[in-house]
Amino acid sequence: MELSKYFKSIIDQDQCAVVICNLEDEIIYMNPSAITRYQKWGGAALIGKSLLDCHNPNSSNMIKKVVLWFAKSKDNNIIYTTHNEKENKDVYMVALRDENGALIGYYEKHEYRNAETAKMYEFNI
Repeated sequence: MELSKYFKSIIDQDQCAVVICNLEDEIIYMNPSAITRYQKWGGAALIGKSLLDCHNPNSSNMIKKVVLWFAKSKDNNIIYTTHNEKENKDVYMVALRDENGALIGYYEKHEYRNAETAKMYEFNI
């Protein structure tokens, strides 16, 4: 069984923007939510570009420091980076590792703090 299609589906269905980068800071994948969220900056055209070019120098420097921290230990896998008051969310950087624990990339994780407004199990049948 090929698990990669399941993992891709999980990322693609996520309502939060997911931008995956390799260790060269190249954007290698954006889920549909990310493409929509970052449309005014290029959307899908950002794939293949450097994530560092999308940030100010201070943020780019912090991204580099976090990646170095990820590389120091297999236990360094997630770090809180900011809270966005306007969107009521916390933002984290998360390490991506291969089956042996080697660092292969990273992504940014958004956790929204707003309570869900949909009704439970509200089917539109």
